Amino acid sequence: MKRIPLTLLCLICLLGGAAVPAQAFWVWTPETNKWVNPKYAVKDTPKEQFEFAMGFFEAKDYKEAIREFRKLLKNYPRSVEAPDAQFYIGKVFEAEGDLMGAFKHYQKVVDRYPFSERSGDIVQQQYDIAVKMLEGEQERGMLKEIISGSGPDYDVIEVFRTVIKNAPYGPLAAVSQYKIGLYLMEKGMYPDARDEFEKVINDYPTSEWVKAAQYQIAVADSKRSVDAEYDQRITASAKEEFQDFLEVYPDAELSDKAKDEIERLKDKEAENNFVIAQFYEKQKRFESAKIYYQIVVDQYPTSKWSSKSLKRIRELNKKD
Repeated sequence: MKRIPLTLLCLICLLGGAAVPAQAFWVWTPETNKWVNPKYAVKDTPKEQFEFAMGFFEAKDYKEAIREFRKLLKNYPRSVEAPDAQFYIGKVFEAEGDLMGAFKHYQKVVDRYPFSERSGDIVQQQYDIAVKMLEGEQERGMLKEIISGSGPDYDVIEVFRTVIKNAPYGPLAAVSQYKIGLYLMEKGMYPDARDEFEKVINDYPTSEWVKAAQYQIAVADSKRSVDAEYDQRITASAKEEFQDFLEVYPDAELSDKAKDEIERLKDKEAENNFVIAQFYEKQKRFESAKIYYQIVVDQYPTSKWSSKSLKRIRELNKKD
């Protein structure tokens, strides 16, 4: 047995008598012939280290769990347990309500360990995170307030796009693409939303979400037509989109809604023509005014604007 030098023994005694926290002590380990601080020590095998960290995770001692998982990643980066350790760090962040933090840590598993068996689980976890963010369920950050603000929260879009990138042919790709469009629609970004819905149709033509995307394209055009008082091309385009939808999916659940939208758009077209007629009437261009009033009467006979137009035609004829 080797003898410990006297000076070293004195140093040990001094340290032993110092009033410092227990974690500050360094312990001599004959196995490694080194001084080790238990706070930073790692287990002899990655399996032991992972099980040790999982004990803290299951006890919901998340701070210590992350510390121990990170020890494993630092000391055994190529072990089979490493992807699982990174995955559970993401689980900790999600359990604590930091959804974006969880998403980023899950993505590290995909980036660093592309052949991990966790890949499928991670795509699902990331999709669930995106849905929670979209629905405003994140406890931290109050995303509902952000969503009701002036601009889109691009974190939501980033997570959905990452789901698509991680598994472009997986079962969650088409629905993720669809939800990007739905989110932009809710933000009033109708041209951008339309582009995203078209990607569903073009990139996933056999998906069950194609039907819904086709309907939402018509809705997007319909929403855009609201502010186009004198330009009826957008309104006409929206009406055609709904008519196309009815031709392709006559028995779809959305068909009744599509029919209602067509009637609303027809009413919008009638109103636009009525407004144009009024414009000409104010300019004392009565013949032009009567032409547009007559369009309303002939093409939109069931519209509320038809009776108003007929009344105006009679008044103008009296003036003639």
